[in-house]
Amino acid sequence: MTRVLATCFVVLLGLAARAAAPIPVMVLDGESGGPYHDWLHVTTVLKKMLDETGLFAVTVVSAPAAGADFSGFAPEFAKYRVVVLNYDAPDERWPEALKRSFEQYVSSGGGVVSVHAADNAFPGWIAFNEMVGVGGWRNRAEQAGPYWFERDGKVVSDSTPGRAGSHGRRVPFQVTVREPNHPITKGLPRIWMHQGDELYARLRGPGKNMTVLATAFSDPSNAGSGRDEPQLMVLSYGRGRIFHTTWGHDITALSSVDFVVTFQRGTEWAATGQVTQKLPTTFPSADSVSYRADIAAMDPDFKYGLDNLDLPVPARR
Repeated sequence: MTRVLATCFVVLLGLAARAAAPIPVMVLDGESGGPYHDWLHVTTVLKKMLDETGLFAVTVVSAPAAGADFSGFAPEFAKYRVVVLNYDAPDERWPEALKRSFEQYVSSGGGVVSVHAADNAFPGWIAFNEMVGVGGWRNRAEQAGPYWFERDGKVVSDSTPGRAGSHGRRVPFQVTVREPNHPITKGLPRIWMHQGDELYARLRGPGKNMTVLATAFSDPSNAGSGRDEPQLMVLSYGRGRIFHTTWGHDITALSSVDFVVTFQRGTEWAATGQVTQKLPTTFPSADSVSYRADIAAMDPDFKYGLDNLDLPVPARR
């Protein structure tokens, strides 16, 4: 009897150790569409957000620069439960073998988190666009798929020809939860304010296996579409789970408490299908933004002020 109890205790200890083991996460970076996306500093912030939860073991993997040799770049995706994409590159950047490796990883159950301009990447890679659901720029148009947006409580599509991707000035905007029972959004306010950021609109794509968690109204007075545009989405590709956030243009945007919370929750969900994190008391309200000063201060330009309105940057000294 003593031996049986001892064996059971060892088994329980092993189960507890596995349950407490940190979730291995890869943050993949190395390129963006232009200098306006400071991927190097953004990665530092994303890693901090994940590290502070105590749930994740984060490894940063940087792809070779544009024009460099990719023949030796073969990330071991299978070592990680989730890959966070802070990466935007054209179709020709990745060799076919690398694309197939990533497809196999996701279809076999690997998680993905697409952050902001990661949905601009690889416009002609069919599988990637099925993973992220919708995307913009890099010459996407009607061949990429229809526009997707929320209307009368339903996600609808519009196949009207036109370019994909737009945004206005980076100003605060109101977010509306559309799926309050999903683990990522469960317990969040129905409406809240997001710190100054690019409100992505007119995104196009296949929209397969896509659930829109939250939208924001794209105001025509700020170059908007006049539609409730998807901002937070979840998708499936094979057995893999994908969390897609359109937010995070810069560190000011990343400092918004709602970005932090949804990014941390979305990463846990993509890896495990569950969310165990509690909602902070500092979460923004329907009429007031809330930001993390410690994160905002990670912007090299923070000493010149919190610029979230695309105002001219003061002269450097």
